[in-house]
Amino acid sequence: MAGRAAMAPPKLAAMSFSFLGQARRLRCAAGWALALAFLTPWAGAQPVPADASALPPSVEAALQRAKVPREALSALVVEVEGRQPRLAHRADAPANPASVMKLVTTYAALDLLGPAFTWETPVYLDTAPQGGSLRGNVYIKGQGDPKLVVERLWLLMRRLRAMGVEVILGDIVLDRSAFALPAHDPALFDGEPWRPYNAAPDALLLNYKAVSIGFVPDLAAGVARLRYEPPLAQVELPATVPLAAQGAACGDWRAGLRADFADPARIAFQGVYPAACGEREWSIAPADPGGYAARAVEGMWRELGGKLTGRVRDGKVPAGLAPAFGSTSPPLSEGVRDINKYSNNVMTQQVFLTLGLQKAGAGSFDQARSVLAQWWRQRLGAAEMPVVDNGAGLSREARVSARALARMLQHAWASPVMPEFMASLPIAGVDGTLRRRQGQAAGFAHLKTGALRDVVALAGYVHAAGGRRYVLVGFVNHPNASAARPALDALVDWAASDR
Repeated sequence: MAGRAAMAPPKLAAMSFSFLGQARRLRCAAGWALALAFLTPWAGAQPVPADASALPPSVEAALQRAKVPREALSALVVEVEGRQPRLAHRADAPANPASVMKLVTTYAALDLLGPAFTWETPVYLDTAPQGGSLRGNVYIKGQGDPKLVVERLWLLMRRLRAMGVEVILGDIVLDRSAFALPAHDPALFDGEPWRPYNAAPDALLLNYKAVSIGFVPDLAAGVARLRYEPPLAQVELPATVPLAAQGAACGDWRAGLRADFADPARIAFQGVYPAACGEREWSIAPADPGGYAARAVEGMWRELGGKLTGRVRDGKVPAGLAPAFGSTSPPLSEGVRDINKYSNNVMTQQVFLTLGLQKAGAGSFDQARSVLAQWWRQRLGAAEMPVVDNGAGLSREARVSARALARMLQHAWASPVMPEFMASLPIAGVDGTLRRRQGQAAGFAHLKTGALRDVVALAGYVHAAGGRRYVLVGFVNHPNASAARPALDALVDWAASDR
């Protein structure tokens, strides 16, 4: 079989052509029935050839350097259409996959909802505007849209202004009842509540519950000028922060700002900003995440010149009221790319809860887990069920075996949504969470990464030098897991170098 030297450049075009061509051949020749029949032998643990149980020397050496025992690694490498793995090391041991769990949620969503699925966010008026005034309430009903970001919030508020509404003589009511969620403490997971990855899902999730703070040095004035997106009403936001002494290195500029995010009514900086950093952005999750949506909606409305005599509050849309207009999200396929390329936790939970809402009529974690379990049994039969918890992998409870996940990835390869699923995965050395990853597999591996304290993981597809395509899954669960990343890199390079 021809090696890489014989492939026509560019690498990515060759890889994408071969991936898509393989998908077309599978769909034309087989379809779902044959794919399921082919995968049936993977239902349980399979005999492994003697040479498949030994770790590659490069992986063993990397584990030794990291002081991580080989028993902390679970790994499986198998051809996308294969039954016998090329490598199977503790493949049936359940492990915490960290963000690699997002593969389960996103593939299930693409399969159950379809790549073109969209979310609607309708807006209701309980009276018609007259003379620039709306003598009543505006209702915004959230239905789980994971990408209702600043630009789309601006468009929604601008649409209201375009209807002739200058002043709302009433309230703006936010209906967030589509999701039934438990209380959430953003500091519970790791004690860093201002990190956007700790944001909780919300039926009306605006801009991931985060505010982006821009820092622009003004040397003449001796300050860095600050901008905020979205604007937040009823929050004290400093306009400037002093610049550090001339010649100060950029370094850990966030620590140097000595930020205080504890008060929901103010964002404060007691430190300085180094001019050497140039323009920078810092995305944070403000205190009181439950009140974020109200502050963002009011802030955007007032920035557009709108007036409000009442307040922004939670409530429900009155029965029988018809929408005046709405906002439609980008398709699910685009959201799945954002999730897997950049490992967005709150977006994943939005998609996960949407499975419960759309397929079981309730946007709760229990219903989402039930829907996903039923889907897993239908699609993957006796393959060991993962413990998905919140669906995003930001969990100490989530578990899946390398064999079960590999079987799911084989199933995804043979599915009609394979192109959308494949396109969502980071490409080694090119983009997403793998953009800095070089080596033998650069440009030839689509892999989802995952990391928590005590966990590093990756899983996806590798296009080997000899033309074979492999499913690869690797988990390291150990207190020194972060030092074992080179072992997973070595595993990927080993698979990619196969001729």
